[in-house]
Amino acid sequence: MIREFKFPDIGEGIHEGILLKWHVKVGDMVKAGDPLAEVETDKVNAELPSPYGGKVEEQLAPVGGTIHVGQVIIKIDDQSDSFEPKIEVVEEENAGVVGALEASSKVIPSSAEGRKNPSFENERTQKVLATPVARKMAHDLGLDIRGIKGTGPVGRIMKADIRRAAEESKNQAAPAVIEEPVQNFEAMQSRASNIERVPLSMMRKTIAKKMAQSKYTAPHATAMDEADVTDLVNFRNKIKEKFIGDYGISITFMPFIMKAVYLALKENEKLNSSYDEERQELLLKRFYHLGIAVDTEEGLMVPVIQDVDKKSIFELAKNLEDFSERARAKKLKLEELKGSTFSITNYGAVGSTFGVPVINYPEIAIIGIGKIEKKPVVREDKLVLRYMMPLSLSFDHRIVDGGDAGRFINALKKYLSDPYKLALL
Repeated sequence: MIREFKFPDIGEGIHEGILLKWHVKVGDMVKAGDPLAEVETDKVNAELPSPYGGKVEEQLAPVGGTIHVGQVIIKIDDQSDSFEPKIEVVEEENAGVVGALEASSKVIPSSAEGRKNPSFENERTQKVLATPVARKMAHDLGLDIRGIKGTGPVGRIMKADIRRAAEESKNQAAPAVIEEPVQNFEAMQSRASNIERVPLSMMRKTIAKKMAQSKYTAPHATAMDEADVTDLVNFRNKIKEKFIGDYGISITFMPFIMKAVYLALKENEKLNSSYDEERQELLLKRFYHLGIAVDTEEGLMVPVIQDVDKKSIFELAKNLEDFSERARAKKLKLEELKGSTFSITNYGAVGSTFGVPVINYPEIAIIGIGKIEKKPVVREDKLVLRYMMPLSLSFDHRIVDGGDAGRFINALKKYLSDPYKLALL
């Protein structure tokens, strides 16, 4: 019996991937669990295991081509009249485990994806998923919300969708622009020949999409300050050689920053939360999973270090070194890139001082760390040289006010000034 294998939904909003390699060819015999192919997604490279055994009959996707979730990519003859999956498929809410594969106990007919289903279309026109804010915006702009495609969860129409529909409507109504004839065609050709078109990687496409979603959904505000980290610099200089000699680990400032952030979040719990826009409820998190932005060749990746409150400085340093190396090699697991409650980005590592970071939506805030510099400051009416660390806190102004942001930054500065306490936690 011929079985169709579809590119499975591996979670985290992944809708497509690039087929990097086939591990099998037509005519090969495979067993349940054998790897069929390797796929590059915007977050990780994943192997796709077969849910059943049999003979490879047909490969329907080329190496280097883009494949979409639900697309049939290979057909396998299980050489039996009945079908029993050899891999237990466990479905979980927001599952992100490679191996949750779509299989069927019947011969699968040709795909009907993309065809219109009249009953579904009628149901969709009757019930539209949209937030009250989006409905009011559509009404105010004179738009029929039933004709707008939603990009939110389960097709929910968001404010960004309304703005896009309004812009498209405006462009359609605008008169055509009459372009002036090109006076110097040779000069135009010369300029065009000096332009290189570079396709965006899967990761870059997703970064662009998430950044736009964050900026259009959460009204950003940013508070900036500087922390005196003179004692932290001196303490780290004392222990860094011992860490390298005894453990082979390069101790950076980041483990201390993470501990300080956790303690500041504990005192200012609104910043360790997310906002349920549909129910208009704030979800306060009683755990501390910190996303740490890592600069890679293709863009920022944000591995998540869980339970920061339960780990020592040494354990955090080990986690950071491991995650950073595997992020740059794109060898992180999908579950290591999700579940963060708050994020940290360190643009000081590339020599920048201040910046305005974009929130890692749906989190409420993100802290940006700038380059530590020795500079003159006033202490007890005297001008002294101190090591100062720039801080930039971007926050969702729907939930966090300036006072909340100021209290969080002050708490963070307090903890960063006491590295001995951080080291003992």
